[in-house]
Amino acid sequence: QVQLVESGGGLVQAGGSLRLSCAASGGTFSNYAMGWFRQAPGKEREFVTTINWSGGNTDYADSVKGRFTISRDNAKKTVYLQMNSLKPEDTGVYYCAVGWGRQPRPYVSWGQGTQVTVSS
Repeated sequence: QVQLVESGGGLVQAGGSLRLSCAASGGTFSNYAMGWFRQAPGKEREFVTTINWSGGNTDYADSVKGRFTISRDNAKKTVYLQMNSLKPEDTGVYYCAVGWGRQPRPYVSWGQGTQVTVSS
């Protein structure tokens, strides 16, 4: 069973940047597609982006396309989310998980989340 730990969240002003990390342990990390989701206060968890095992295929929610970039380093067993031009609407708890697709139900091995707050 792979275990995931997110880090890198914080408080930033609109227009700023953050880089989130998702460190994995256990399992065979290079075999797993990975995704990022976020959950704002009072809202359901929503898709942000996903990446296949090699990093050659990615998908992004329309709301973050052109601003966020997902990447991975299999040697370090880590997935990254570079977030630029942040908006207050990006505020929420960001989670990484094992899986591929835009719906959260197929994903497994969710991390504990890291808080991202964007002030206006």
